[in-house]
Order: sequence, then C-alpha cells, then structure tokens
Amino acid sequence: MSFIWVLLLGLSVVVAAANGRMSALGASITSSAQSAVTLSLGLVGILSLWLGLMKVAEKAGLIALLARLFRPLLRRLFPEVPPEHPALGAMVMNVAANLLGLGNAATPFGLEAMRRLEELNPTPGTATDAQALFCALNSSALQLVPATVIGLRAAAGARNPADVIGPTLVATALAATAAVVVAKVLARLSRSGVGRSSPRDGR
Repeated sequence: MSFIWVLLLGLSVVVAAANGRMSALGASITSSAQSAVTLSLGLVGILSLWLGLMKVAEKAGLIALLARLFRPLLRRLFPEVPPEHPALGAMVMNVAANLLGLGNAATPFGLEAMRRLEELNPTPGTATDAQALFCALNSSALQLVPATVIGLRAAAGARNPADVIGPTLVATALAATAAVVVAKVLARLSRSGVGRSSPRDGR
C-alpha cells in the first residue's frame, strides 16, 4: 500500500508539472490537508460516543450473549473445527464484535482465530477451507451498528447520520451470505479436483 500511495503521489506531481499546473496542485494539497484535519476533529466526538456505547454493551455482556447466539451457526459453517476448540470461540467473538461495529475489538479476535485455525492445519502455510471461509466472513463483516460510517456522515453534516443502519445491515448480510456461499462452493470444487490439470495435459 505504501508503494501504491507513493506511486500515485509521484504521478500526480509529474502530470501537474507536465501540464503546468503545479500551483493548482499545491493549493489542492493545502486545502485537502485542512479538510482532513476538520473532518478528523469532527469524527472524534461521534466516534467516542458510539464506541463508548459499544464498550458499555461489551461490559454488560451483550457481546457474550451474541457469541452464544452465533456459536451454533458457526459450528455448522465450520464442521472441521472441534466444538470446544479455542478457534471457534475466537471466531464467535470476532463476528459478535463486528456486528456491533467494534473493529478494534474484532481485529485481535480475528488474528487469534486464524492463529488457532493454523494449529489444525495439516499443511501449515497453505490456507485450509476453514481459514479461507473465516477470512471471507470476516471481510464481509456483518454489521448492525456501522459506527465509523455514522461518524463520517455526522462530520459531513448529514441530517440523520444513523439512517444508514438499515441499509448497512442488509448490504453486509448479503455480502456475508455471498462470501459463505462462494467459499463453500470453491472448497467443494477444490476437494473434487475441478480445475486441476491432468498429468496428460503436460501442465
């Protein structure tokens, strides 16, 4: 990512210089930097509010409750993971934290889940079906309270910043469903050998 950003910045300078618009580029950089600071300061309050509420919910046991609700579903999605294995518990907590928009809490749970799944990996270094499925599920991030988006909308002056909760829930639910279906289909195709080259093909 650092390379991509440096490349984009370098190209913008080259193109601006070639077109004789370096002054416009400098003015744009200055105004963008000011806008970024204003937006960041505006986010502090709303994000503090939402993350504070989510922390209260966590302390009150809401995440633990969601974890208990999701455990039976995850056991069906990951039949190869033993029911009492620590990987399943970490995955449950990751999904529950993502649902409440607790990205800071979801990340360590996700890393722990992948580490624990690696313990069950018969070929370390090559992702198992369970690891691929969990990565897809975590990336789709089923979310009930999109705190970051709400904060951005509030900082941008939206009249009702929280009105994205419904659409976000629908969109992330569809994304999670698609992720699970694709991961399961690809895992089945991989096990059946579809797409593998035959020794007769000379590949």
